[in-house]
Amino acid sequence: MWRLVSAVLALFGAHLSPALAQQPQRSECLAMANAAPRVTSVAFRQAAAAAEVQITYAGHSTYYIDTPGGLRIATDYSGAYQVGRLPDVATMNRAHSTHYTLFPDKRIPHVLHGWSEDGKPAIVSERIGDTFVRNVTTDIRRYFGDDAGADMIRDGNSIFIFEVAGLCIGHLGHLHHKLDDSHFAQIGRLDIVMVPIDGTYTMSLGGVAEITKRLRASVVLPMHRFATPLDDFLRGIGQQFEIDRRSKRSFRMSRDALPTTPTVIVLDGV
Repeated sequence: MWRLVSAVLALFGAHLSPALAQQPQRSECLAMANAAPRVTSVAFRQAAAAAEVQITYAGHSTYYIDTPGGLRIATDYSGAYQVGRLPDVATMNRAHSTHYTLFPDKRIPHVLHGWSEDGKPAIVSERIGDTFVRNVTTDIRRYFGDDAGADMIRDGNSIFIFEVAGLCIGHLGHLHHKLDDSHFAQIGRLDIVMVPIDGTYTMSLGGVAEITKRLRASVVLPMHRFATPLDDFLRGIGQQFEIDRRSKRSFRMSRDALPTTPTVIVLDGV
């Protein structure tokens, strides 16, 4: 009898394991955002202990994130903006060729597109090394070469979120429209957010400033800085944010070291 029960349990487990493996990974950032005030997940609190990430501005919309576990992530990776060794993870958006490449170096093991080719939203939700990577899709405008059937390509872009060392780090990508409540709910809580501030190719400065304020991240990192004077963006949100201009292109941050007052960190060492 016991042998029969064991065989049944083994068969059930064999069918169950693949199903469990396909379940979405848990986002601690969403758990934090949805928790009652003053409630912190034990796993999240343990992960936050003094571990640091290093963030480097390579140029345009490409930031490099080096994690405590040795993982290197590059955002909006096209290959044009290199800093040191190749990334282990490259996230991409397709608004312009400066934000992606269809021919990345084959030595990059994880290439994550913010779009899909079948018209459905791209779904990224996976743990790579010590980092959980996920995305929230947004729409993008159509440009020459696209079909002219609509003004926007639905779910054609992504906001990428990286959860590592107790930090929730968001990259808004080539954002073309305001975010609604469903977007903010999917994003959840962010400690650090990378924001495009060109004011034309992505969104107006007013629109970007509104999103930045609502996200309420502790650290704001401007990117896509070529078109609009940086001071215009800083004036737009300066009353609610401290301004920290640095002559270097990198800084290190842990959860314990997050500023108590929301701060725009400008890395001028590029």
